[in-house]
Amino acid sequence: MDQYNLIVIGSGPGGYVAAIKAAKLGMKTALIESGLIGGTCLNRGCIPTKTLMHSSHLFYEASALQDVGITYTGLSIDYTRMQMRKDEVVDKIRNGITGLLKANGVTIYQGTAVIKRERRVLVKAPEEERTLKADHILIATGSRPIIPKIEGVHLENVVTSDNLLSSDGKLYQKLLIIGGGVIGVEFATLYRELGCEVTIIEAMERILPNMDKEISRSIAMGLKKMGVNIHTGTKVLGITKTEHNELCCEYEEKEVKKQLSAKGILLSVGRRANTDGLFDPEINIEFEGPSLRVNTDFETSYPGVYAIGDVIKGMQLAHVASAQGIIVVETMCGKKPSLNLSAIPSCIYTSPEVAVVGMNEEEAVSQGYRIKIGKYPMLGNSKTILSSGERGFIKVICEEETGQILGAQLLCDRATDMIGEFTTAIANGLNYHDLASVVRPHPTYNEAVSETVEDVEGMAIHLLPRQR
Repeated sequence: MDQYNLIVIGSGPGGYVAAIKAAKLGMKTALIESGLIGGTCLNRGCIPTKTLMHSSHLFYEASALQDVGITYTGLSIDYTRMQMRKDEVVDKIRNGITGLLKANGVTIYQGTAVIKRERRVLVKAPEEERTLKADHILIATGSRPIIPKIEGVHLENVVTSDNLLSSDGKLYQKLLIIGGGVIGVEFATLYRELGCEVTIIEAMERILPNMDKEISRSIAMGLKKMGVNIHTGTKVLGITKTEHNELCCEYEEKEVKKQLSAKGILLSVGRRANTDGLFDPEINIEFEGPSLRVNTDFETSYPGVYAIGDVIKGMQLAHVASAQGIIVVETMCGKKPSLNLSAIPSCIYTSPEVAVVGMNEEEAVSQGYRIKIGKYPMLGNSKTILSSGERGFIKVICEEETGQILGAQLLCDRATDMIGEFTTAIANGLNYHDLASVVRPHPTYNEAVSETVEDVEGMAIHLLPRQR
């Protein structure tokens, strides 16, 4: 029986990062993966989605090229080539991760893992089975799309994000999306930019219901301007096949039953933890709903077995899983955690992008804070104007007395690149004076950060004075 200091189950952003960190800290480490190295994020999530969206953004932006003095003829979409490029990008990153694992001495086992007593793990592969043993086991098996209990969800062309991102994923010219969360909104953007007819049906009263209300409203307005149809406060009743070989979705909106037809229907109502078959029946382990219960050190109820990422409750984000993986490994090695989980940025890759961190206005007030707000509209930003940008803003929430930054919300080009500055500020307890003291280059999107924090006291240079 092969013995290890650490066995990691799952090779997504949480698993592979933890495995490499452990190896660097001197732990004899094994990683078990039942599918492709890289997990959901690389193979069926972040990377393929954003790669396709890069292409769709370019195609959509091409419609405005004549406004900047560029003319063209014969612009068209080759979706097969787009898919091929997506696969090339994923393969390149996967090969890089595999190379890093091997270079750091991590032993990779291909197969399905079953955790047994005394921290033993059975690895089931088509050709053989073998048992490994470890001082510690780290579960990083991720999540999979939730299939709602709706009649007709198993019909042909009723798909999940996994299906759309596979090598043979279809470009439905008429797509209905059930669920207006981050995944639904990103796919709505992607398909609409490629010229498809897109409709979103959302059960809550607004899309992106967990986001700042102003962000949610602005994204909804932007999508509608692009031509996306949005129905909120709805309940899906069922899906059937029409005589024209389309899909018909029956739903209830404001107590009125309605129907919509589509070539394809995307189920985008959330994701659930991947734990099926992971534990031997003799293992008694505690759950919180479908997720594994862990303590503050990410240890499960079974001693020596830890869990991170989408398999536990919390934010289902790749960078969160990676950070948790590093912290768990450092804790195992008796080291003080090097990462601060108090400020976690969240991003949406629409056009323009969305990035948020910390608290929004409503959350800060509900927690008893007296707040001051700075806000800057991006149409006053030179880089936005010269780049043909449109609507957008940066907003910062500060504690009134100390000026400490509590949160920030960005809706603008390159928001996902700029959110790190606010994340650093929150994690280090900085105030808006600290951010205002930094000189930022011109012309850049980042100049708007200066304007935003200066606006907390009404001192922004490139903003009309507030009316008194």
